[in-house]
Amino acid sequence: MDKLLIKAEPDSIEIEILKTAVIVVDMQNAFICKGGYFDILGYDLSMARNIIEPCKIILNLARSKGIKVIYLQMGCSQDLSDAGHPNSPHRLKSRALNLISEHPEWKEKIYIYGTWGADIIKELKPQPRDIIIRKQKYDGFIGTNLDIILRTNDLKYLFFIGVASNICVESTLRHAFFLDYFPIIVSDAVAHMGSKFIHEAFISNVKNTFGWVTTTENLLIALKDF
Repeated sequence: MDKLLIKAEPDSIEIEILKTAVIVVDMQNAFICKGGYFDILGYDLSMARNIIEPCKIILNLARSKGIKVIYLQMGCSQDLSDAGHPNSPHRLKSRALNLISEHPEWKEKIYIYGTWGADIIKELKPQPRDIIIRKQKYDGFIGTNLDIILRTNDLKYLFFIGVASNICVESTLRHAFFLDYFPIIVSDAVAHMGSKFIHEAFISNVKNTFGWVTTTENLLIALKDF
């Protein structure tokens, strides 16, 4: 049996286990740890810290069942040559890149590849068979080989975990939906940046339009006998 029914909202969804991947979005020091980018901005880190354990449970379960694990890693190169044109909307709106310009000594705390800030947190360290995809945009499909990797491995059911639900998770999930993947949010394994209503709106949008919403417990129940 390679098909499973996952309890979800607005309706349960049947998945093919061998065509399923877990997409881990931006679980990096810059966004999760004290002294990182989000901490510098003054965001409450407790929400992001609280999803570490559910993420760990999901990843361990996925690996044990042969489900592909794909990490998305936000960042840019040391010389910012891949950060976008200085007058591009992304550069103008990016608080991270503006902070680097104002405080170059904070580079390591933000998300420059090769620095502490860009590294995946130690609690969720990628394993040898996992895939890591570097991205410069909020959307994990833009400028990356994510779509090619998914299609090469014949994957179409995507469980999303990570941060931030209202920015990079949402951007990538919507694109996945438009590419005819089946996006599923694990609601207790994603955290938002900013006001709570933003996260609630995101979850509502996914349930109503862009995919399905489930929980870690529902995954455990569905996969325990597989």
